Amino acid sequence: MIIAAILFGPKVKNAVKSEPFECGMPPARPPKKFLHTNFYLTAILFVVFDIEIVFLYPWALEFRTLPDYAFYSMFIFIGVLGLALFYVIKRGALEWD
Repeated sequence: MIIAAILFGPKVKNAVKSEPFECGMPPARPPKKFLHTNFYLTAILFVVFDIEIVFLYPWALEFRTLPDYAFYSMFIFIGVLGLALFYVIKRGALEWD
């Protein structure tokens, strides 16, 4: 259906179609100020590094009963997350201006 809409749908563009859509009404007012993406970036990074604990906690509870490859796989997992944290810090994603 998407391909059919692209192929056979109308392709005429005008100023009305280019405006942002707000519940079928013209925009009430322009946005007052720019919202920084630091809030969203921090939230996403929190979720990513918080999910690490979801995997790490059960592994730590059953550490003694797991086979050897479980240790090495978790070591790789923590290493990849460590590299991700290093990358985030290097890019300055956690710095607030």
